Amino acid sequence: MKPYLYAFGAVLCWASLPAATGSGLDGLDVTELLFFSFAPAALYLVAQEMIISRRRAIPWPDLKLTALGMAGIFGYHALYYLALDHAPLVEGAILTTTWSFWIVVMSSILANKRLSPPVLAVALVGLVGAGLVVSGGKGLHFEARYLPGYLMALGCGLVWSSFSVALSLLRLTRDYMPAFTVLAALFSSLLYAASAPQALPPVGALLSALYLGLVPLGLSFTLWNRAVTTGNMTLIGYLSYLTPPLAVLLAALTRGATVTPHAVIGMAIILAAAFVGRRLS
Repeated sequence: MKPYLYAFGAVLCWASLPAATGSGLDGLDVTELLFFSFAPAALYLVAQEMIISRRRAIPWPDLKLTALGMAGIFGYHALYYLALDHAPLVEGAILTTTWSFWIVVMSSILANKRLSPPVLAVALVGLVGAGLVVSGGKGLHFEARYLPGYLMALGCGLVWSSFSVALSLLRLTRDYMPAFTVLAALFSSLLYAASAPQALPPVGALLSALYLGLVPLGLSFTLWNRAVTTGNMTLIGYLSYLTPPLAVLLAALTRGATVTPHAVIGMAIILAAAFVGRRLS
């Protein structure tokens, strides 16, 4: 049961971002987002690891793990921010949520040496539910001029799902998320310095980035690592479909945002898919 509680905790961390920050991150460009979110995330995870392990150093990965971590942690978030900067918000957000679908598909193939039609069907149903929630029932319009943004959105979904499934296969006994995040923070710092910033962003944007770094990045990384290295990845993939509807519900509770009928229907579809997926697994 613990792995799925960890996974649900990570999902809650990600879903809390709109409720906690609103539009506070809108004024930050990609390099600012990376720097001002990864810096606090790295500090938090290093401090947490030192307190838990009672050591003055964090576990450091070898070169292969370093490459995996940089691709998963830095690569995913860079692609995610770039995608939403180069594509319409709704269409881009829907394409980025495909990582849940790919986790279900990849983990099912690895576990059973094939992808059964029922698993594929349920994974697609969950994806449809997530799409309903994100779109709010509005029509989707994919325009050719936004193709680079769409490809980046799809790419980030593939990166995060591949990274998560790879961690589940490795079953690492040590938590390398602090080291991965430190490397991401260092690389983000170089990019931020190279962009020659003229002035600090507004205080509201910095506070929003701080929350992003501490919770949807820092805390979620710890929870997600514990989930994927100890749990059934297919079930975790189904659980992760809950991120969009929970984000909508939390924003409605804290900011009075409207919950559309399509969001409710989408959440019901996701819960049904998760239940059927659990039976299939």
